[in-house]
Amino acid sequence: MSEVRPVLLVVEDDLALQRQLRWAYEGYEIVTAATRAEAIDALRLHEPAVVTLDLGLSPDPDGTSEGFATLAEMLALKPDTKIIVASGHGARASALDAIALGAWDFYAKPIDIDALGLIVARAFHVHGLEAENRRLAARDTGHAGFGGLIYASDAMAKVVRTVERVAPADVSVMLLGASGTGKELLARGLHQASPRRTGAFVAINCAAIPETLLESELFGHEKGAFTGAVKTTPGKIEQAAGGTLFLDEIGDVPLPLQVKLLRFLQERVIERIGGRKPIPVDTRIVCATHRDVDAMVVDGSFRDDLYYRLAEIVVRIPALAERPGDAALLARALVHRHAAAMKLPVTGLAPDALVAIEAWGWPGNVRELENRIKRAVIMADGKLVTAADLDLVATSDDGLPLNLRTAREAADRQAIRQALAQAGGNISGASRLLGISRPTLYDLLKSYDLHG
Repeated sequence: MSEVRPVLLVVEDDLALQRQLRWAYEGYEIVTAATRAEAIDALRLHEPAVVTLDLGLSPDPDGTSEGFATLAEMLALKPDTKIIVASGHGARASALDAIALGAWDFYAKPIDIDALGLIVARAFHVHGLEAENRRLAARDTGHAGFGGLIYASDAMAKVVRTVERVAPADVSVMLLGASGTGKELLARGLHQASPRRTGAFVAINCAAIPETLLESELFGHEKGAFTGAVKTTPGKIEQAAGGTLFLDEIGDVPLPLQVKLLRFLQERVIERIGGRKPIPVDTRIVCATHRDVDAMVVDGSFRDDLYYRLAEIVVRIPALAERPGDAALLARALVHRHAAAMKLPVTGLAPDALVAIEAWGWPGNVRELENRIKRAVIMADGKLVTAADLDLVATSDDGLPLNLRTAREAADRQAIRQALAQAGGNISGASRLLGISRPTLYDLLKSYDLHG
C-alpha cells in the first residue's frame, strides 16, 4: 500500500500560481480550489490539516470580502484546520484581521516559495502535536479508555459496555444518535477492541461527498473509467481490508448505491468502476446516522434488506443532555486540553460556568460543548473560564431574559446554534433552515461573535 501523505488544500484563483504551488510541495497530497464553493467541497471531501487561502478570491479579486467569507465558513466546518492566508491588498491589516477571526498564519504576495514552505511545514507539525495532545488528554481524564470517550453517566456506560461486548464478534454494527454525540469515537473504540485492531480503520462521511463521487470513493475505479481517472485507485472498502470501514451518515447513501453496497455485504466482493473482475474483500462495516432509518425503510428511501445487513447490532447513543454529569466532566477535560495545546494559563472552570454548563440543553451535543470551551479558553481574562466566557446567557428567576433586546439576542443565538448543529456546521444548510440568506447569516455570526 502506498504511503499516505498529508493533505494540503491550496485555495487560489490565479491558475498559474496554483500550478506553481501544486508543484512546489513534493511531500504533500495537493488539492486545489479556485472558488469558495470548490474550497468548501474540498474541505469536506479531503479534510486537509492545512489550507493556504488567497483572500483576494473572485468575485472580489481586488478586495478581501470573498476570502474572509471563505475563511469563516471553513473554520465553522473544521475549527482545527490550520489556515494560512495570503493577500496582496494592504496585506498586513487584512492578515491581522484574518488571524483575529481564526486564521493560523499569513504570508504576503509576491510569494516566496521557500518561506511559505516553512510556514506550511510548521502548520502541519503543530496540527499533529495538537492531535497528539488531544489523544493524551483523553487518556488521562475520566473514563477515557474506550476510543478516547470521556463519560461518567450510567447512560453512556451502558452504551460502552454494549459496544465492548459486540466488538470481538464479526458482525455489522449501526450506531444511532444525533450529530456530535461521539459516534466516530465509538466506532474507533470498537475497532481497537476487535481482532481487526491491527488492520486499518477507515472513516468516510457519506453525506459530505457528492453523490456522483461517492461510488468511486467507496468502490474505487480503474484507469480510464471516466474523465480524469488517470490511474487505478482502490476505494475505501479495499483500503479497510482486514480492518474496519466506518460509514458515517449511511442514511444519505442514494438508492442505486445501496444496491451495490448490499451486494458487497452479501458476497464480500466488489467491482471497481470500469472494472469487470470481482475482488474479494474482508472488511467489517460499522455505520452511523442521525436520521430515523426505520422511517426511511417504511417510506422506501432506504432498502430494508440493506438495513438488516447493516443493523445486525443497533446501538443508540444518548444526547449530551441525557447524560447527567457528563457535560461538566467533558468541559473540565476540554479546558485542560485546549489550554495546553494553545499554551494559555487557563486552569479550570469557575462555579458559575459549571452551573451554566449543567443547565444548558446542548442542542449541538459534544461538538457544541467543545467549540464553546475552545473559544472560552481563548477569551478568558483569568485562570478560570466563566459563564460569560462560555457565552451562556444569564436569565431571570422565571427563566426569561431580563429585557426584550436580550430576549431577541438570546433567541437569535439559540436558533443559529441549533441550525448550525443540525446542518453539521454548513453555512448554506443553516441559512436554509433559518429562512435567511447566507450574507445575513454571516452578518449575524459576526454581530453575535459566533464562529461555529
